Amino acid sequence: MTCAALIPLLLPSWLDPEVIITSLGNWALWGVALIIFVECAIFPILPGDSLLFAVGMFTALGTITYGSTPTTIAVIYVVLLIAAVAGNIAGYWVGHLIGPPLFKPRPGLAGKIFDPKHIDKTHLFFEKYGPRALILARFVPLVRTLVTLIAGISKMSFRTFISYTAIGGIAWVLIVTTAGYFLGNIPVIKEHFELACILIVLISLLPMVWEWIKARRAAHQAPTSPSKAA
Repeated sequence: MTCAALIPLLLPSWLDPEVIITSLGNWALWGVALIIFVECAIFPILPGDSLLFAVGMFTALGTITYGSTPTTIAVIYVVLLIAAVAGNIAGYWVGHLIGPPLFKPRPGLAGKIFDPKHIDKTHLFFEKYGPRALILARFVPLVRTLVTLIAGISKMSFRTFISYTAIGGIAWVLIVTTAGYFLGNIPVIKEHFELACILIVLISLLPMVWEWIKARRAAHQAPTSPSKAA
């Protein structure tokens, strides 16, 4: 089983992060940056989390190079941070300018990705968490792209948007890439990279699970109104 096989729509194996990085050779960093940009902007069915983890791992191994010189983790951070935040900015303006036509019912893959139902669900997400949604959603595949588009569609203040999306982007890139950098050399992870990808996806859902638990607790602890008590 590959990381790409975890994606709901079962994309081809060449979207496996390991395959992407090894096949791009000296262009690996720039290819990954482009994929991160596109995923954060408008196309959510890409292996963002596992790709960042893989980049961290291959950087630690010295296999991501510029010419014959291994690329440092500092350069990796800068390039991927720019790609992630720039992608969100592009997604915001796509939503702001052409959002409603984008989310019209249509057949095929595009219809599943840009299903109009996502607009209502994401609006509710924003109403519940406010701008924090841009940080929480960053760690959830698919949602991080749709939240960006919906922020543009709903005409969220760009100043508010860029502040929160930058925080989320920095946290996402640093946490996931650094995890790959330090954990990727552990033999059990190197030998079971596919299982590590599954673990990344599960961990990425933890912020949302925690917020759901907090909301459930708050609902149970809320005082009963007089009308309901009667």
